[in-house]
Amino acid sequence: MSAGPAGRAQSFLAFDFGAKRTGVASGNTVTRSATPLKTIATEKADERFAAIEKFIRDYQPDALVVGVPRHPDGAPHDNTRRAQRFARQLHGRFRLPVHEVDERYTSTEAEAGGARDLDAASAALILEQFLRQA
Repeated sequence: MSAGPAGRAQSFLAFDFGAKRTGVASGNTVTRSATPLKTIATEKADERFAAIEKFIRDYQPDALVVGVPRHPDGAPHDNTRRAQRFARQLHGRFRLPVHEVDERYTSTEAEAGGARDLDAASAALILEQFLRQA
């Protein structure tokens, strides 16, 4: 089991960022698993960040995790830059550590798994990948 400073378990919120929908999941270093929470469905940044602020108040995470999409060969594209910008904005607004995770194929995996809320399930997969690497 991986833990944070002084052996303390750490909790995380993860995000599968999209211009119209952002999936949210929670997890921790104790169980090394993640739970899909909800998809924030809005194109308005202020509404998105207001919803995220509520999740942060409710869950009190130690850090945040953002999925960063890439082409299959690893090359960046427009959504790569958007997700990285979102990660920087999260850090700037909430002053929590933000970890970026390669999220290639998470939506495909969530869909294949029969997820009802595809974006939140993708966020959970992103977080589980991060927790395996932590």
